[in-house]
Amino acid sequence: MDIALIQEVIKVAKRLDSKELVNTFEGNISTKKDGLLYVTPTTRNKGLLTEEMIAVIDEKGKQISGNCRPTSELPLHTHTYLMRDDIGGVIHCHPPYLTAYALCNKPVETKAYPEMMGNFTRFEVAPYGRPGTDDIYKGVIPLIQRHQDIIILGNHGVLVVGKTVTDAMNKLEAAEAITKVIFLSNQLGKQVDLDEEECRFFFSLNKH
Repeated sequence: MDIALIQEVIKVAKRLDSKELVNTFEGNISTKKDGLLYVTPTTRNKGLLTEEMIAVIDEKGKQISGNCRPTSELPLHTHTYLMRDDIGGVIHCHPPYLTAYALCNKPVETKAYPEMMGNFTRFEVAPYGRPGTDDIYKGVIPLIQRHQDIIILGNHGVLVVGKTVTDAMNKLEAAEAITKVIFLSNQLGKQVDLDEEECRFFFSLNKH
């Protein structure tokens, strides 16, 4: 086991809790290395986690460490790691603005905001799958395989992946902030799109 990875999961959990992006009943965080998955427990306050609460799962799906049961969304985490070799961290949670788009089954997109276009292009929506079941990740598969790192889960929340769990956290925080700006701008009035040449330039910055 890697104590440093356990500590990283806790650090991420506490930061996201402080930003009100997770809470006791919503949100789960994991990292994986050398066949072991380190994941937050079910129904525990993310701001009060300790090292012994983090569940460690082996390649056979057996919990080998941790005094709490892992999140009920464990299948979403374990299957997400199988979808791409470059995934080392997974966060699933219900941040307010991204989740509002999830409830409307509406992607987040704009031609007015360079930071969105240059870093992410668009946040796609995966079809609804019942939480805690295998159905939740089936609609995610094609999006993850197209190298989408931030996926809105229809009628549910968001799934974010990164090279590390800290990388996933950074993407989540940026995605929620961008989504908030886009939502507020739509309430204020009609966005003023950049011209096509400028849009092509920014969209080209993040092609895989």
